[in-house]
Amino acid sequence: MNDAALKADTQDIVVDEVFPHAPETIWKALTSGDLIARWLMKPTGFEAVEGTRFTYQTTPAGEWDGVIRCQVLQVIPNQRLAYAWKGGHAGNAGYGSPLDTVVTWVLTTAESGTRVRLVHSGFVLPKNDVAYQNMSNGWKKVVRNLDAVAAEQDGATSLH
Repeated sequence: MNDAALKADTQDIVVDEVFPHAPETIWKALTSGDLIARWLMKPTGFEAVEGTRFTYQTTPAGEWDGVIRCQVLQVIPNQRLAYAWKGGHAGNAGYGSPLDTVVTWVLTTAESGTRVRLVHSGFVLPKNDVAYQNMSNGWKKVVRNLDAVAAEQDGATSLH
């Protein structure tokens, strides 16, 4: 099977928002373990350094222990953060089936603050249908939570 055929079987989640914060403020919320715990989940072992391996713990499902195994793939301060996001178990169907994806955060300056573009790529359909549906809704909430945490961080320096 060629790459084009493989690509046709995957789906990406994209959330694209503009928030009234400086890129540095959003970057801090994206790369500080204590802050990540407030808008997503508590990471174990996270550092914004390429090659760093870290985990998140979520609710186990079937034979899957609920551990999301991640590795930082790219770090461009105040602009781009990408990490592998792997979890699931071959013995599960639906939610909890094996997931081998990439989460990419891209920050760009916008007239009213910073454009935050999240792309969670590589969902294999139909195997990852349930995770894709659940996470499509979940990431929208997570990005709103990120905005709230960033707002607390920049307080008086907000671009409002």
